[in-house]
Order: sequence, then structure tokens, then C-alpha cells
Amino acid sequence: MKPNRSASSLAALTLGAIGVVYGDIGTSPLYALKEVFASGRVPLTESNIYGVLSLVFWTLTVVVSVKYVVLILRADNNGEGGLIAMLALASQAVKDRPKLRHRLLFVGVFGTAIFFGDGVITPAISVLGAIEGVEVAAPALHTYIVPITLAVLTGLFMVQRHGTARVGKLFGPVMALWFVVLAVLGIDHIADNPAVLAALSPHHALIFLLAHSAVAFVALGAVVLCVTGAEALYADMGHFGKRPIRVAWFSLAMPALVLNYFGQGAMLLADPSKAKNPFYEMAPTWALFPLIGLATCAAVIASQALITAAFSVTKQAIQLGYLPRLRVLHTSVKETGQIYLPFVNWGLYTCIVLAVVLFGSSDRLAGAYGIAVTIDMLITTTMTFFVIRYGWKYPWSLSFAATGFFFVVDFVYFSANIVKVFDGGWFPLLIGGVMFMLMMTWKQGRNLMSESLRADAIDLDSFLQSVFISPPTRVPGTAVFLVSDQGLTPNALLHNLKHNKVLHETNLFVTVRHHEVPWIPTDKRCQMKALGHDCWEVTLNFGFKNEPDVPKALVQLRQHGCMVEDMETSYFLSRDIVIPSIGSGMSEWREKIFAGMHRNAAAAADFLRLPTTRVVELGSKVEI
Repeated sequence: MKPNRSASSLAALTLGAIGVVYGDIGTSPLYALKEVFASGRVPLTESNIYGVLSLVFWTLTVVVSVKYVVLILRADNNGEGGLIAMLALASQAVKDRPKLRHRLLFVGVFGTAIFFGDGVITPAISVLGAIEGVEVAAPALHTYIVPITLAVLTGLFMVQRHGTARVGKLFGPVMALWFVVLAVLGIDHIADNPAVLAALSPHHALIFLLAHSAVAFVALGAVVLCVTGAEALYADMGHFGKRPIRVAWFSLAMPALVLNYFGQGAMLLADPSKAKNPFYEMAPTWALFPLIGLATCAAVIASQALITAAFSVTKQAIQLGYLPRLRVLHTSVKETGQIYLPFVNWGLYTCIVLAVVLFGSSDRLAGAYGIAVTIDMLITTTMTFFVIRYGWKYPWSLSFAATGFFFVVDFVYFSANIVKVFDGGWFPLLIGGVMFMLMMTWKQGRNLMSESLRADAIDLDSFLQSVFISPPTRVPGTAVFLVSDQGLTPNALLHNLKHNKVLHETNLFVTVRHHEVPWIPTDKRCQMKALGHDCWEVTLNFGFKNEPDVPKALVQLRQHGCMVEDMETSYFLSRDIVIPSIGSGMSEWREKIFAGMHRNAAAAADFLRLPTTRVVELGSKVEI
């Protein structure tokens, strides 16, 4: 029975990986070859078609199969993947080198910021690329492409608040059908011209690159679109595991993609006039509208996977201290990872609508797409080097050999896309730049705020000793004071004593710490230190994927003899008001932005899942 259960589990996870992990890369045939040839910048000759097909195949092989599936998936952070997990892994590997660690954090945060630019372009280009099939089926409907795209995207973002659990069950079967259709369409045209399979040989790619270097450089900027979504292989590792992702890629996703690209190439060899939209031109007339419907479903799935990833990445960035608290709604009572962030949802939607209206076609959006993808690919490769060298302790030469080749490949593709900055590449860079500024402003502002609070703070041990010389009235129950800096007296305690002139029977000074690892096990969640007089210093440890639930974590104190009863516990928080000032901190405009972000951040009580009826907030002003 056990082998059968194992096989069925692998099959289920593999099907899930096909639906979630490969949604983005699975829709790239809609626009990748079209972007290469439709613009006219790459002449539609037989040798160029062979060269481009060879480049596509070997890009999929080198970048996805070898780099991500074989190498990058090995660099897991306690089973988790993604740029933030890699950033945490790399920063831990060089923790004894503070300058290098600071630079890596800087680069990693920039990569995370650029991800949001990618998160805007992916839904826009995927859905636009799918709906543009209408123009092939009925050219008169061209003017309706953008409105239909906006309607589909609006519906997608409106259902986000309901969660994706039910819809997600359909992702795997729909994407499996999509890949089968890709393969069938490709095989049909390859059968008409099997000689196209000669492009599997790398010498066609080399001839193309060497003989037509200028044209090839332009083509590379579009060829990279065939690997958009490759980062998802690593980012979703924690959901499915390495083996299902690898099985899904080699058994279905890669063969289907290669067959479809080569089918498009075979068709273009026979009829170059179909270069305007080679994907839809592959289909027989009777199948066009069903194919448009299936392509739209696949594009929605690709978009959904990226929207969900944006929610997850934002939550992780919040817990690592790079973004302010935002309202987080849980859409499933069983899966803590299924969350909905209204601000992120509608912020993404606004930017995506702007992208669709501003660019108007997948051709124009393709110019904006590659640059965000290649920047994140470069950053992932760079981080991997430091993990291999300093985390795994491999020799320098082996570490360089393992990542140097991929770095060169990534850099070549990045160079081919950087020339498209004025053709649309500025758009994701602008979004990424704004996000990076906000993330660094928040991080630096929090540090300045902590320094200001520490400068005026009183040592907790000394303060308690002075208080108990002539103790105030003790009242029944437990008071939990949330403290950002351990060992310092919280302002909430000072204000409580000043105004209420009482102290609870039991007092807990709780510091919540988020660590650069995905998960902190329950048995390591809570640490405590007795301060005397029924006062305790408590540290609660959470990973960046743990759910920070303070009341639930405090239950563990019972095993240390400290009884925390829900109905007898009050939570005291300091509500600090930030006052920007001219000084040695950040520039005045950044301090004002930080003050605004701090003022509009979601309540700490909601973020830490404190019972709202038992929370007391006491305010104070902090100058930075």
C-alpha cells in the first residue's frame, strides 16, 4: 500500500505543479516567437528560423532544465524557495562578513522590488496575448481586444477576496490540457516538415549568433520570453517539493513547449505570411474560438499564480521589516498560506490596467517584459554563488564554475533587453524603483525610529527595581506589553503607571522577532526570562512564512509555570506618532514618506492576531 500512496501523492503534486508552477512559462508560446519575427527586425529567412528555434531550445535547456531544475532547486531554505528565501540563505551564509552581507541584502531587496514590476507585466501580456487570437478569428473585432482584456482582468481581481482554494483545484487539469494542446498543435505542423527538428542541434544557434550578430542580439531580447516564469520553479518549491516540479517539467511542460515552438517554426518555413500571430495561425479555423477560450483560461491561471505570489512575497517582506504592516485576510481555515491583501490586490490591478491601456498589445508589452525577468535571473545566480561558496563551503573554483556560466548567459540576455528600456522596459523598472525606494525608506526609517526610542529609553531591569521599592497597587490578570527593543522599558508601561497608577499581577514584556528562515518550529517559538515580582521577559520567534499569532504562542508559557488565561489578559501597545525633522537621518522628503507609511500601516493588533477587545493602545511622539 505504501508505494501506491507514494505514487498517488507524487501524481497529485505533479499535477498541482503543472497548474501553478508552469502557468507563466506555459503561456509564453502565445507571444515569444511572434515578438521575434512579427516586428520585422529579424528577417524571416530559413536560416534565421532554424537559428531562433535552436536558441529557444537551448535557452529552455540551459536556463530552465540545468540552471533552475538541476542547480537552483538544490538551494532550498528549510524546504522553501524564492528570491526572499535565497536572500535569507545568502545573508546567513555571509553573516560573519557584515559589509558583504549588507550589499547582498541591498541587491536582494532590489530584486524583490523588481518582482512587483514583473507582477504587473505578466497578467497584462498573458491575457492580452490570449485575447489577441480574436483578431485572427475575426479581424473586425480588433478594437474589442483591450476592453475584453480589461473585463477578464477585472473579474480576476474581484474574485481574489474569496480565495483560490476552489478555483485552484482546476488549475492542474486545465494546464495539463493546455500543454497537451500545445504539443498536438506542434506535432501537426512538424509532421508536415520534420526537417525542422534539425534545429535541435546547437550549431544552428551558433551560426545565427556569429553570422548575424546584430540581428541575433535583437532576437535574444525576444527569445528570453520563452523562459518567463522560470523563477516560479524555485519560488513554489515549498508548495510542491523538488521532485514533482522536476517530473512535471521533464515529462510534460518542456516537451510540449519545444514541440509547439518547433511547430510554429515549421509553419513559418512553409508560410512566412503567418508571422503576425504564429501561435493562433497554427490552429485550424474551426478550433480558433475554443483555443482562444483555453488560452484565456491558461493566461488567467498564469496571472493568478503571480498574484498569489505577490501576496506571499509582500507578507514575507513585511515580516522581514522591509514594508509596513498591511491588512492581511485569510481566505482558508485550513491553509495559512492562502491570504488576501486588499491594498496589494488593487494596487496591482491599477498598475496592470495602466499597462494594458498604455501599451495596448502584447507586442509592445514584450519590450517591457524581458528586462524585469533577466534582472531577477541575474540576482538569483549571484545569490546562488554566495550560498554555494560560503554556505555549502565548496571551493572557490567549483563555486565559480557552477554559477559563472549561468551568470554569463543571464548577462547576455539582460544586455539584449536593456536596449529596450525606451521601448517599454522603463515601465517595470519604474515600478521596481518606486518599490525599492519605499522598502529601503521603511527599513531605514524603522532603524532611525528605534535609535530615537533607545536614546530616550530606560533600562527595564533598573526601572522595575525602582518601581518595586514602593510598588503600585497590583490588580488581577496579566498585562502583555509589546516591546520592539528587548531590555528597554516600553512607553505603554510608563503611560499606564502614570495615568492608571496600577500594575497587573503578572506582567509579560514580549518581543516578537522575525528571522531570516522560513519556519521556526513550535518548540523553539518561545523563550522567557524571569525578572522577579511575577514579571517576565519573553521572546517569540517566527520565520518569515510563519503566522505571527502572539496569543497562541503565549500559551506555551504554561509549561514554564506562567499561566496566561485569555479572558484575564490585556495587551498594551505603544502607538508612536512619527515627527519628521531636519537632521542627520534621511532626507526630509523620505522622512515624510516614512511618516505617512507609518501612519497608514495596519494595526499591530491585527497583524499579531491580538483579540481586539483586550487591546490598549497608548500613544507617544517620536522624532527621526
